[in-house]
Amino acid sequence: MSADLKPVYETIDKRRNEWIQILKESIAIESVSSDPARRGDVRRMVEWTMAYLSKQGAKCWLEELGEQTLHDGKKLPLPPCLLGELGHDPKKKTVLLYGHLDVQPARKEDGWNTEPFLMVESDGKLWGRGTSDDKGPVLSWIHAIQVLNEHKIEIPVNIKFCFEAMEESGSEGLTELLQRKKADGWLADVEYTCISDSYWLGTEKPCLSYGLRGICSYHVEVSGLQQDLHSGVYGGSVYEPLNDLFYLMSQLMDVNGKILIPGIMDQVAEVTQIEKEAYEKIDFDVKEYRESVGAAKLPSEHKETLLMNRWRFPSLSVHGVEGAFSDPGDKTVIPSKVSGKFSIRVVPNMEPEKINSLVAKYLNELWEKRGSGNKMKLITNQGSVPWVHPIDHPHFKAASRAVKKVYNVEPDFIREGCSIPITLTFQELTGHSVILLPTNASDSMAHSQNEKMRTHCYIDGIKLLATYLMELGH
Repeated sequence: MSADLKPVYETIDKRRNEWIQILKESIAIESVSSDPARRGDVRRMVEWTMAYLSKQGAKCWLEELGEQTLHDGKKLPLPPCLLGELGHDPKKKTVLLYGHLDVQPARKEDGWNTEPFLMVESDGKLWGRGTSDDKGPVLSWIHAIQVLNEHKIEIPVNIKFCFEAMEESGSEGLTELLQRKKADGWLADVEYTCISDSYWLGTEKPCLSYGLRGICSYHVEVSGLQQDLHSGVYGGSVYEPLNDLFYLMSQLMDVNGKILIPGIMDQVAEVTQIEKEAYEKIDFDVKEYRESVGAAKLPSEHKETLLMNRWRFPSLSVHGVEGAFSDPGDKTVIPSKVSGKFSIRVVPNMEPEKINSLVAKYLNELWEKRGSGNKMKLITNQGSVPWVHPIDHPHFKAASRAVKKVYNVEPDFIREGCSIPITLTFQELTGHSVILLPTNASDSMAHSQNEKMRTHCYIDGIKLLATYLMELGH
């Protein structure tokens, strides 16, 4: 890296309040992709970002993705994807930067301490939906480019941008768009892809992520009554769908998280001795982790076992129930139809099609055993396969140098337990390296109440991403 970035770092620190205000503006746009009523806000978020990115000299445009068919059969326009380019020097390599602009649903009454879409800075943290997932990192890319431009530092790589707005809803339409862009040659010169949509292992030490679990997602629907019924009038005389659903969902895993579906673990690749030794070297504080999630007790407090359960082995999580009364107070009805939601995070060498078959077989056997007069239907949603990448690649070495320059430590190399389906898509369509370069601490609470980004992570993240772009020129 030929340029001296110390003045860049100083500028980033001095303009801290400016960066925070811009993030606050983006958080105020309620870009919840799963809510049809917020679809206009999602599009507005994409257009807002395009305007900001264009100011930095990037050529930007929106790619329309067509329509989304909702569960009730209604069709809704998908939000557009923001594509862009900065630099066309054939002597330079090209990096594609990916992020997403949509967020998970959030309401203050869900348990937030503040209004989720009114960002608040307190206790050294920026609180709000999307601060860490993924508006903060997306804006950090743009801030980094802005400061490098202002210091008249030549960025040694061409940059392409792909900022979508349906990631929290399965990235619907994105794969098809990228396949079209591969066909028209837009991806042909992409040698690196970088995603900043993951997290550090702890709250202090940065890391680089070289693997992700995939996901298989399901809805279990139980129905059998014409309409909701008064429990005082009909209770005890009908098969209740919610009782049946609770029975099915309670049989999916035990109290320690062990998946009870037969055959699931048979597909998991065996842990090698090299892997075991690698996990032993990782800097990870189990007590700090337990406290960061607010848990009184963990299923395992052995470092290597806990980390493997997070990254290396499959897990099953129950997410919620549709159709049952969930507002404050009592409503003593028997729901006529309910739908339970759960997912399985899959790892190498698990194949989603086989997992789907095992889940269906197990639930059908449970249902037959149950003997209810209601009907049960399993709905299999869009899933994704796991991803892994060799860590001795020049791409990872460049990112590692960037981390060392900004944070003065060597990064840990970790896997992630979450799923970013588009990661493997980028790797397959470009034929080149993809890296996960997180700027967020592990306690960001993405998808949960009181999502936050540590202020220093946001500011230092701008430095990291600027340095990464410069290191790619080596």
